[in-house]
Amino acid sequence: MEATAMAAQRVLKVVGISGELDEASPNRGLVRAAVEICKNSIPGMEMENLDISSLPFLNTDLVVNGTVPPEVEAFRKKIAEADCYFFSSPEYNYSVTGLLKNVIDWGSYPTNVWGDKAAAIVSTGYDFGGGRSQYHLRQMGVRVDIHFINTPEFFLNVLEPPPKFDKKGNLIDKETKKRLREILLALQAFALRLDGNCK
Repeated sequence: MEATAMAAQRVLKVVGISGELDEASPNRGLVRAAVEICKNSIPGMEMENLDISSLPFLNTDLVVNGTVPPEVEAFRKKIAEADCYFFSSPEYNYSVTGLLKNVIDWGSYPTNVWGDKAAAIVSTGYDFGGGRSQYHLRQMGVRVDIHFINTPEFFLNVLEPPPKFDKKGNLIDKETKKRLREILLALQAFALRLDGNCK
């Protein structure tokens, strides 16, 4: 049974998270493109581009009587209510950004709201296309019980022609959009299988 046919049984709520904040970054562009692809060509998937710019860095002094700050609670609620996750991870010094690590940490503190959900990772960068950051994110996923799809993989070298993004960071390359859709379909199928909707 194809993922799009299975999705008619249920609409998956996907949370999209970029490891960068600057609006014109390619990783933000990949999340925006994924939102549009879900909306226009993948029945049964709805993705929200989650704003994480207001999250403070994890500091236990901010937790008062077991209560986290309101912006953290709102973030954790979005994570808990999602059916699966879509991460777009830049590579900084062979690893994920501090921003993305902070997102993982707040989602697991004081209790883990990530657990037992499917996820996909895409990345951009030079040479290896951000791939090293993906491996570190997968390691974190083991600890917080996120189940990442294994194939297809998506590493995007932004220096290889043709141009992949416009000056505003929007994805313009048709072949890359096609690859992105394949990742999303794989995520959909895996999430439904984990949920028991795919026999």
